[in-house]
Amino acid sequence: MDRTGDARARALWRAAATLERTRCLGNPAPGLPTVFFITDPDRTPDPVAVAGRLPRGAGVIFRSFGRAGAEAVAVALAETARRRGLLLLIGADVGLARKVGAAGVHLPERDLWRAPELRRRHPGWLLTGATHSAAALRQAQRAGVDGALLSAVFPSGSPSAGRPIGVVRLAALVRTTETPVFALGGVNGATAGRLVGTGVSGFAAAEGLL
Repeated sequence: MDRTGDARARALWRAAATLERTRCLGNPAPGLPTVFFITDPDRTPDPVAVAGRLPRGAGVIFRSFGRAGAEAVAVALAETARRRGLLLLIGADVGLARKVGAAGVHLPERDLWRAPELRRRHPGWLLTGATHSAAALRQAQRAGVDGALLSAVFPSGSPSAGRPIGVVRLAALVRTTETPVFALGGVNGATAGRLVGTGVSGFAAAEGLL
């Protein structure tokens, strides 16, 4: 890693440490880590390698989007998570989450309504959900998810990112909900420090953790 990359990596983890301390004071997220690595078949082609470099206690959200070979990757991620003390959530696929012994499921925004039934069937699972608006945050709270990933906060390379909301709007949205909020979209070593003071419980990143 060059010096610029090394500096950005340090900045990323400094921001994570600050958010960890901050949330203990007023925005706890029981059972959930401060940092999630969120996979993408195109932008993070080797998620197992990335997971293997994450610090103990970090989270991984595996999203396969129906791609071939998803089960094999999920099994490898589950093994890495057990070995390194990571929290593994599976995106949308309840059967796969059960099969690999994941800690829970991450729901797309359109599937937030499934959370109460999943809670009844799997009371020990952790449930997170994707949100992109104030209305979705309200739905996430009603559904009772443990955490809401709100995007896109900063400009992002994701094709579904949409217009970034920025940190001012982010902070305002966080204040509207009791659900712990995790910032997603364009979070990296250059932007993570701007999340401090917004009230988020942490952040999720794809390419930002490569």
